[in-house]
Amino acid sequence: MNKSFLSRAISGAVLAVIILAAGLLGGDVMFALVFVISLIGLYEIFRVIKIEKSILGILGYIATVAYFATIRFTGTKYLLIVIIAYLLVILSAYVFLFPKYKTEQIMMAVFGFIYVVVLMSFLYLLRITEDGIYTFWLVFIGSWICDTFAYLTGVTCGKHKLAPVLSPKKSIEGAVGGIVGAVAVGAIYGAIIGGQLEAVAHPIISFALLCGIAGLVSMVGDLSASAIKRNYDVKDYGTLIPGHGGILDRFDSVIFIAPVIYYILIFVV
Repeated sequence: MNKSFLSRAISGAVLAVIILAAGLLGGDVMFALVFVISLIGLYEIFRVIKIEKSILGILGYIATVAYFATIRFTGTKYLLIVIIAYLLVILSAYVFLFPKYKTEQIMMAVFGFIYVVVLMSFLYLLRITEDGIYTFWLVFIGSWICDTFAYLTGVTCGKHKLAPVLSPKKSIEGAVGGIVGAVAVGAIYGAIIGGQLEAVAHPIISFALLCGIAGLVSMVGDLSASAIKRNYDVKDYGTLIPGHGGILDRFDSVIFIAPVIYYILIFVV
């Protein structure tokens, strides 16, 4: 067996166990996990733009602590204040330290915080909703399950490139197969746990549609992450997860899906 495949399989299994345990336990365990992976993810994207050890980086880490402390102790009520305060502090650093940092670095510092920390936090916010112990898993059906079906379909019958410049191996056929697979697994999951839900009507249809939408969103997230890496000429965001890369390499689609599912469940389903 290829060593790289073995390390990828082992690290993937360990990651899956950690996610499974945190998802089932919820509460402080889930909060701690999302907080830690958000900090690591922010460090990874800051490393790409070369500000991970600078004042801008430190401000980002402090803002992450403040953001999650706000969630933990006050919920979502004051989160916008934290985001605006961070923006003002970053702009102040830009002004008073000018020309130490480039405009692009300032913009990416703000983008990185929203892209990683704010979006990642929805994993925890989704988990603490009424049916969160069940709906939380829709994120991973729409991401990792979709990705698995997309890979299998693409290898089997992929002929037309989806985004040849950003990701030459992805095909339109694979994308369709991934979405169909996510819809099917979502429907099966809805049928299995539908009787346990309190706030979701018609779980089979609802979960199938949610996972289909999540599958589409996951591809945008995946390709967006690829675009950023290509723009900065890096292969992976990090090396934390053997065979997979960094946190962002594994969660690039997850962070896009979590807020989408959260708000659809809150306002639509």
